[in-house]
Amino acid sequence: MKAAVLFPGQGSQFLGMGREFIETDSECAAIMEQAEKVCGIPLTRLCTEGPMEELVRAAHLQPAITVTNLICWQALQKAWAGRVGASCFAGHSLGEYSALCAAGVLSIEDTMRLVTRRGLLMEREGQKHPGTMRAVLGLTVSEVEEIIAHCVDDGVATVANHNTEQQIVISGEVTALDAVGLMAAERGAKIIPLAVSVANHSPLVAEAVPDFTAFMAGVEFKRPLTPVYFNVLATVAEEPAIIREIMARQIASRVRWLEIIQAMIGQGVDTFIEVGPKAVLKGMLRKIVPKGYAYQALQFDSPASLAQCLEHMGVN
Repeated sequence: MKAAVLFPGQGSQFLGMGREFIETDSECAAIMEQAEKVCGIPLTRLCTEGPMEELVRAAHLQPAITVTNLICWQALQKAWAGRVGASCFAGHSLGEYSALCAAGVLSIEDTMRLVTRRGLLMEREGQKHPGTMRAVLGLTVSEVEEIIAHCVDDGVATVANHNTEQQIVISGEVTALDAVGLMAAERGAKIIPLAVSVANHSPLVAEAVPDFTAFMAGVEFKRPLTPVYFNVLATVAEEPAIIREIMARQIASRVRWLEIIQAMIGQGVDTFIEVGPKAVLKGMLRKIVPKGYAYQALQFDSPASLAQCLEHMGVN
């Protein structure tokens, strides 16, 4: 078995996420307590009780998703007890910070500091440069890019996430996304609005990059103990200075998720474990993994689903 551990990002949240691990495991509870101190945000209340409109603010959601991912990762490590290990890590967008923490690049404290500042900066950019995001289903990335090029006079629009062969997320100004969506729908695509108020991974948030770069200068980055596949590169990187630069660019750059999973398959990964709320990444795998390739896709976000995950892996 060659296992990749994957961490979700924004969009996977639900009220109650992480609660059962916090209530049943003191080490998981300690991670939440530490995160609350670092962030100065009532993360326990937001994650378990909401309200949802407060949880989904970028300044709240980024630390909330991240601490939930890290709590789930703590539970998995404890269950594995050194008998099994990850061959590589990746995180989708925000989830990349959880991957860096799991790989030993960042401490829990610094991970939470970074995602808290990132959330604040991206919320700021969302207020200064309003925009949104939409999923385009049924067209390839080259077809979507061609449509965007036709709609250049309608405003800022870009491909934010290349999730699967025919699941593309576009990001930008509402007028531009309306125009792109209309043309895409005429070509048979299905357009799904995403519940976000910030045009993530687009030029509309690019002004956050210099400020985030300056903040990262005070944070220690180490070499990964286990390979991490990066959104910006769709491959691995090891040097702390390079990783720092990648993570600054990531805010306004494309998430190359399809290529990341393809690269992992090329390295023989046959087990994918989504560690964190919901099963968005597990769902994408069905549309990425080539027919005939033997693999298993697992996901957990509670003690019960972790037990099922371990059973599928043959770890008792």
